[in-house]
Amino acid sequence: MEAYNYQFTALRGTQSGREYYVAMCPLKLIPKIFLFDEEEIPPELRAQRVLNRARIPEIARYIVENPHEYVFSSITACIDGEVQFEPLAERGYGRNAGVLTISMTSRFLINDGQHRRAAIEEALKHNPHLGDESISVVFFLDAGLERSQQLFADLNKHAIRPTRSIGILYDRRDQLAHLSRNLIEEVPIFRGLTETEKTTISNRSTKLFTLSAIYQATQSLLNKGGKDRFMKADQVLATQYWTTLGETIPEWRVMIQRDINASELRRDYVHCHGVALHALGIAGRTLIETYPETWGDKLAPLAKMDWLRTNPIWEGRAMVRGKMSKAVDHVSLTANAIKQALGIPLMASEVELERSLHQVMGED
Repeated sequence: MEAYNYQFTALRGTQSGREYYVAMCPLKLIPKIFLFDEEEIPPELRAQRVLNRARIPEIARYIVENPHEYVFSSITACIDGEVQFEPLAERGYGRNAGVLTISMTSRFLINDGQHRRAAIEEALKHNPHLGDESISVVFFLDAGLERSQQLFADLNKHAIRPTRSIGILYDRRDQLAHLSRNLIEEVPIFRGLTETEKTTISNRSTKLFTLSAIYQATQSLLNKGGKDRFMKADQVLATQYWTTLGETIPEWRVMIQRDINASELRRDYVHCHGVALHALGIAGRTLIETYPETWGDKLAPLAKMDWLRTNPIWEGRAMVRGKMSKAVDHVSLTANAIKQALGIPLMASEVELERSLHQVMGED
């Protein structure tokens, strides 16, 4: 081999009859050896998707802000160049552990992890000390563009992102996620009735709301995001608000007593869907700002509100052609209906949205 090489402690394996290697690579070396196809190269001549630069700052910030907790999965790359593997032993376990030597003239092409690579480069600018830490890299020997493209397709074909709900369930940094997890234990209408893994609920499910819907609705209620600082008062307010609604809306009271099936409630009523829960969070925020001391008493009109899906008021708001819709405008229009029921004046932008709705419904 050439006089100048990269050397990695590595493990050797075999997949589909081809050798591959898993090595630990210092973070400071990642930006120097891994290349990314330029965007101007046509897709059919690339082995990767175009880099989405909007994602990089967020990933880099994740590394910098969590230097003792961040974690990354392996980068996968192809090596186009001379490679030599020297095992520790000729037989036994040692035959697949050893030193991987790669010529410095080799070309490294990332098949999976280009956004991690770019974020690592950005994070090192803010904290150079991270450079001595490492990330695992899976090296395949380059077998041409066609093989690299197929490798990219295969790696991403079966990748499934975790649902929003389970992400909230497991996230220990997001304070709103922590607050939401507490809500599903403390609020009667959420306790035992929250789907914590999926973001949708099947027709026969015994659950009423998803954890992601509770998170989003509470975010609007408190007007705070996961990266904001939460106080004990925020937890108390959110718990009181959703608990009071559970005592106010008749069907929710019946559900708390388990005198009706959740599937029946979701089939017949708007208020058991994410769009309405989100809208209740929006309306609740305005109500609490308007009546900070007596907001609980002001919720009484919601007990007499017709929440049935057959009520024409919900078409064009929570529903479109009879199906529930969580689109932004439909959430806002649903919140408008709730505000009007509570006697809360609408803002100019909300009045304009109402006007647009009436025009559309009039045309239909």
